[in-house]
Amino acid sequence: MSQLIAFDISPIWWYNIIMKTRDKNGRFIKGIHSSQKTEFKEGHHWRKPKPYWNKEWLWNEYRENKKSANQIAKEQGCKENNILSFLKKLGIPRWTIEEIRARKKWGLKGKQNGMYGRTGESNPNWNGGCSPERQTMYARSLWKELTKSILKRDNYHCKDCGVSHNKDNKLIVHHIKEWSRYPELRFEPDNLITLCVTCHKKRHKGGDAKCLNKSGLIK
Repeated sequence: MSQLIAFDISPIWWYNIIMKTRDKNGRFIKGIHSSQKTEFKEGHHWRKPKPYWNKEWLWNEYRENKKSANQIAKEQGCKENNILSFLKKLGIPRWTIEEIRARKKWGLKGKQNGMYGRTGESNPNWNGGCSPERQTMYARSLWKELTKSILKRDNYHCKDCGVSHNKDNKLIVHHIKEWSRYPELRFEPDNLITLCVTCHKKRHKGGDAKCLNKSGLIK
């Protein structure tokens, strides 16, 4: 009879009953230690400790050495979110946009920006003059500043239907006389007008018209 009972009972359950590590409902009894050599101790972790778990190390890398969370993550072979999580967990303040701009000197507008007016071979992104003419011209600071002035002049409203700028129907700057046929008028304010995407398509009658974003770049 005893052999039959032993056969039907799970060996693990039988072991726990004998060792008295579980109660009659199968739950572990609080305070009972099965093996003090293998159980986790307070402050221990099953994973190998990472450098960014240490507040002093992470502070030094992020705040003192001024490395970005993404840069630290790449060096440590983990995700950027891991670093961001430990920055928050360890109470290390994140860099503000103002601090980042002051350090990297990006975000400056107009002549304050070191890349202002650097076109062609003087621009580090120059690829040997392979870009289409229209795309190249739209990327220039002159065109971007001109579009802003035209939008402001037209009070940020489409001159055909009167709609204002919104996420569903953006405003763009349109050439009244075609870009390709009248190169001398490409940057003339009198030849430029503010239109919404819908009206711009109507002007081109759906032919070779393409959606442009607010800065005038082809999407």
